[in-house]
Amino acid sequence: MSNLSTKLVPQRAEASIIIDRDKCIGCNICVQVCPMGILALDKDKKAYMKYDECWYCTPCQTDCPVDAVTVNLPYLVR
Repeated sequence: MSNLSTKLVPQRAEASIIIDRDKCIGCNICVQVCPMGILALDKDKKAYMKYDECWYCTPCQTDCPVDAVTVNLPYLVR
């Protein structure tokens, strides 16, 4: 029965927010503008998504000065 339940619940292929760690400069802007508070800086001062409750509002992406943040909009939002 457990195999059936995993087939019924679709798994997300990729995260809603992708942070390019090579581009991220640790400026903290994305963290500050996120209304859901889902972004944070790790010990290396790189942004990451703490948990997946993204509203797809995109200020993290539009305000990033180095274009390190990409918001993957779901098909129905596009």
